[in-house]
Amino acid sequence: MKLPGLEQAIVPEAKITEYLLNLEHEEGGAKAIFFIHFGFSMAQWKELARALLEHAHTHEVVKHEATRFGTRYVIEGTLQTPVQRTPWVRVVWFIAKDTATPRLTTAYPMEKPDND
Repeated sequence: MKLPGLEQAIVPEAKITEYLLNLEHEEGGAKAIFFIHFGFSMAQWKELARALLEHAHTHEVVKHEATRFGTRYVIEGTLQTPVQRTPWVRVVWFIAKDTATPRLTTAYPMEKPDND
């Protein structure tokens, strides 16, 4: 299953610049080190936003969970990067109740699962 409402998906600038690429962020700092290592930068933050959207277009939802506020969707798979390497990442999207628009919640590295 693909992310519902994928064509309307939103990657807020602040989620990238103030969190995923912010080395000073208490929780996002380690994520920033990871994404910067793979060629993403604050100056070109839209590049990471596009890569995360492409990730959703390329991979299937592996888990979804309803909450009282809406539904969380998890997508796992390789991420295209500026340095032509493809790390495995988990990207989480959220669709609030009474909307159909997915918004990026977070993204982080993960070990590539064994398919044995």
